[in-house]
Amino acid sequence: MNLSNLQPAEGSVHNQNKRLGRGEGSGKGGTAARGHKGAKSRSGYSKKIGFEGGQMPLQRRVPKFGFKNINRVEYQGVNLDTIQSLVDNGLITDTLDLSVILDNRLATKNSLVKILGRGELKAKLKVSAHKFTATAKAAIEAAGGEVVTL
Repeated sequence: MNLSNLQPAEGSVHNQNKRLGRGEGSGKGGTAARGHKGAKSRSGYSKKIGFEGGQMPLQRRVPKFGFKNINRVEYQGVNLDTIQSLVDNGLITDTLDLSVILDNRLATKNSLVKILGRGELKAKLKVSAHKFTATAKAAIEAAGGEVVTL
């Protein structure tokens, strides 16, 4: 090896693109392969998301419908069978309140909790939550437990 035959390592050089806008002799001078006039030929051009070449975009063609109640209150549901599985695993003994629900990741700290009636509850528990369904309330009291609405 000497100075006359130096070359980069195999695979280290990737750029084999033709340099644009570097004079007519390069073959890509003048318009730099952007064509003549129009938005795409200008610097700083960026197409807006959903732009359809001036045609009315889909999100404006499709009609708006529906209704969103701004006063709606969202509850995080916890079913009785989930509570029973926690009792079976020994994670709950006699009370189920918000701190226990948060520890077991059944709800997040800012959410309101509603106890739902799916499954059956055999354990006697004191359950505290923001809301209860009628079936859940009946099932907890039938098992000898207590319902506390926060």
